[in-house]
Amino acid sequence: MGIARAIVIHPDLRGGHLTRPPELMLEEAVRLVEAIGLPVESAQILRINTPRASTLLPSGALASIAEDICDDTLLVVNASLTPVQQRNLEQRLEAKVIDRTALILEIFGKRATTSAGRLQVELAALSFQRSRLVRSWTHLERQRGGGGFLGGPGERQIELDRRMLDEQILRIKNELRQVARTRQLQRQHRRRAEIPSIALIGYTNAGKSTLFNALTGAGVLSKDMLFATLDPTMRGWQLASGRQVILGDTVGFISQLPTELVEAFRSTLEEVVEADFLLHVHDASSPMALDEADDVESVITALGVNADSPRLHIFNKADLLESDSELTPLWQRYPQAVLTSATDASGFDDLDARLDAALAEAEIQLRIAIPFGAGDARAWLHEHGQILETSQDSESECFVVRLSSANQARFAARWPDLLTPTC
Repeated sequence: MGIARAIVIHPDLRGGHLTRPPELMLEEAVRLVEAIGLPVESAQILRINTPRASTLLPSGALASIAEDICDDTLLVVNASLTPVQQRNLEQRLEAKVIDRTALILEIFGKRATTSAGRLQVELAALSFQRSRLVRSWTHLERQRGGGGFLGGPGERQIELDRRMLDEQILRIKNELRQVARTRQLQRQHRRRAEIPSIALIGYTNAGKSTLFNALTGAGVLSKDMLFATLDPTMRGWQLASGRQVILGDTVGFISQLPTELVEAFRSTLEEVVEADFLLHVHDASSPMALDEADDVESVITALGVNADSPRLHIFNKADLLESDSELTPLWQRYPQAVLTSATDASGFDDLDARLDAALAEAEIQLRIAIPFGAGDARAWLHEHGQILETSQDSESECFVVRLSSANQARFAARWPDLLTPTC
């Protein structure tokens, strides 16, 4: 009989390090289960003073849970279980038990649509499985006899399983290196085209994909569910000033994001690391918006993104706010943010102007005189710079132009004599 329903337990450990209220953690766990299409029959918080090493959960709670467990029930424990704890819980309850990490891996497995996404999910799952080959199952204690008189006691089953997993992990990593090389070539092509890359980042279900679709006209899956988007999508976006940018939609983050996922999705998340600019999307209606922002920052810091890298904060889902006072904590931390609603396109003009101004701050304003015969230099400026003003004399056309520092260097390398301000 397959799994038809789920029971969700959030252990509230006394003295735990989590800052979120247990009620909100339980609510998030329920939404995670719903994201894999399982109905949640019951959900509860278990307050635990002293966690049990063998099962984490106290025996009295286990007895109560056992009364509601059937053959088709999945028990989801919203915490990290050790392999021994998971095995003992399954034996005591005679039911399938998974922890938070396994649940998130299951969601990612269902969301992956591209070959690269499926490879990354498979790598994460294998890495997670390998970490649990420590007295998890009794068959791992069996030995395989060695051949010959000089043979040792043979290999334990756990060693065989670990070696098999290592071979699979190595194969997938080799395939993902090719994926990483392909994406690197794509980024290099975008750089040669001199188009700034912008990456949307944020907590899962902050509305990134809805915002992405509204700004670019893309058809990325956009639903009110956790991890609706998994594979990165890049689209062109033209700002009101005429500036062209590449906007990328990336996977959302979550608290206690499994290490295996961060490592497996490193090639995908490199789109964030390599971006010229970040748009950090916040769910303005979330009561835990500040904590969610901290979770996002911790993940991108682990990826190697500099804390001073240019970024603009967006308070999304303004249509869900009941009063402006809900935004007070966010405004206090991010006073230069933009308020938007991706569903009704409010705040988009402000977002466009603020992003254009932020990109312009990294550019240099120059006065360049182009002789009438240097049509190639004139065309290059129009393609790669923002022309602010033009005038003419008898021999040349004078441009007041804004260029990025990289484009200024490229222009100087091709036409070194034209950078002298002679107009």
